[in-house]
Amino acid sequence: MSFFNTAATSGVAATASATAEKDIEVSDPPTDSISSLSFSSQADYLAVGSWDNSVRIYEVGAGGQTQGKAMYQHQGPVLSVCWNKEGNKIFSGGADNAGRMFDVTTGAATQVAQHDAPIKVVKWIDAPQMGVLATGSWDKTIKYWDLRSPSPVATVTLPERCYTLDVQYPLMVVGTAERHIQIFNLANPNSAYKTITSPLKWQTRVISCFTASQSNGFAVGSVEGRVAIQYIDDKDNSNNFSFKCHRRDSGTNTKDQALVYAVNDISFHPVHGTFSTCGSDGTIHFWDKDARTRLKTFEAAPGPISTTTFNRTGNIFAYAVSYDWSKGHSGMTPGMPNKLMLHACKDEEVKKRPRK
Repeated sequence: MSFFNTAATSGVAATASATAEKDIEVSDPPTDSISSLSFSSQADYLAVGSWDNSVRIYEVGAGGQTQGKAMYQHQGPVLSVCWNKEGNKIFSGGADNAGRMFDVTTGAATQVAQHDAPIKVVKWIDAPQMGVLATGSWDKTIKYWDLRSPSPVATVTLPERCYTLDVQYPLMVVGTAERHIQIFNLANPNSAYKTITSPLKWQTRVISCFTASQSNGFAVGSVEGRVAIQYIDDKDNSNNFSFKCHRRDSGTNTKDQALVYAVNDISFHPVHGTFSTCGSDGTIHFWDKDARTRLKTFEAAPGPISTTTFNRTGNIFAYAVSYDWSKGHSGMTPGMPNKLMLHACKDEEVKKRPRK
């Protein structure tokens, strides 16, 4: 099932010391825009979904060298990938309206979910009784799938098309078109216990739930270069705030921040609870929500950053430099980069700062 005939690796060990500061480019990336990244929770295997209709799985070695291990297909662009908790199954959703499962041990891909419109998000829910696959679609539903059954165990009707959802059991937060945000307690997964309008005035692009946090909450990113930090419990509402990011000055001598870019992804660090934002401006920032401070800014990439993720220990940060379709078909210019990059995280970049 390997999609390389040779053991193609990237990250040459001999020059590792000289280029230790440089992020490592993964060899043999997808042939079209990269939509989604997900690391296994058991080992450094990275699943990559692409507009080229494929899901690729890479093994990441200790020195950042990568090797393609497997690949399977959808019948349309892949929009989302995730792993199960055991790290032996990969799930993906795509513009072919199908959810698919790849069994890592057998190399077999099977369809496990179906919607009436493209599946924008797939998430594995590791519930105490059993694992369930959640699929969010532009058909304005979320469906829950028990993999032993061909039909969904439940379907939730959303107010609008699903754009984004994230799970930190038992919390699930869903963002739809028209800025609706629905908050679920997965102990009662069939109906939202809270529905709010996004605190941001523009279209929701991404929602990510807090990790390693004493209080439940989530971050929302919009197309208008802004992120909101939202707590679930009313007692924490005074801690809600939003901030501008992914903006540029319109000229060298002006400080107007007039060029505004979409926030494409938000990834929380699994250990420290800090988080990254990435944007159409080609930049990535690491933030500490509690100290309300920026921890790191990456050098601007030569194209939009479409998606990001941390590995299970938080020492590898993967990101895609890839066209995000924010300017439609006309923005897909020849020579647009399509790269998958790995960054080795240093403690000072991801650890929380003392509160002022």
